[in-house]
Amino acid sequence: MTPITYLALGDSYTIGEQVTEPECFPVQTVALLRQQGFSVADPRIIATTGWTTDELEAGITAAHITQTYDIVTLLIGVNNQYRGWSLSQYETEFTDLLKKAIAFAGNEPSHVVVLSIPDWGVTPFAADRDRQQIAVEIDAYNAANKAIAAQMKVPYLDITAFTREALHDKDLVAADGLHPSGKDYSRWAAALAPLLQRALH
Repeated sequence: MTPITYLALGDSYTIGEQVTEPECFPVQTVALLRQQGFSVADPRIIATTGWTTDELEAGITAAHITQTYDIVTLLIGVNNQYRGWSLSQYETEFTDLLKKAIAFAGNEPSHVVVLSIPDWGVTPFAADRDRQQIAVEIDAYNAANKAIAAQMKVPYLDITAFTREALHDKDLVAADGLHPSGKDYSRWAAALAPLLQRALH
């Protein structure tokens, strides 16, 4: 039996900046699927810390992806927001990225999952920032990516609420005071795995 293939597209949150490889959410998700009896290959991750939508686009082009994948996840946008880029640019570039993700999933929108952008404004790193403003902007970005996902009939997973709990639980933040910890990623994986299972049945 050919193992299920999984392509994870994103930025620091997908690669798991500051955590070990087994702790990043794509690897934890694959581990959960394997526990459910699915034969799943190790995920292919195209993601780099700091990437914006256009940089992910360039990264995908550079990766020369020729095959299709059984499941694909897309999580991108925090660095657009961090750099103060326009929401309209994000909407345009995110739409293009999601079209690519669907194509990588063999043109099966139900085999793609869009994950919402975490709220980094609650982390120790943002202590001297306008946390309310960050939350408002992250919500606007997430409203946009959720609407685009719905339009393309792609399942959507809101993990932002998980990340906001870091305000009261420092164990949800990695050592750099900015990125999520393996503990938080395990909650993302637990929420993501059932969505992917649905696609695989």
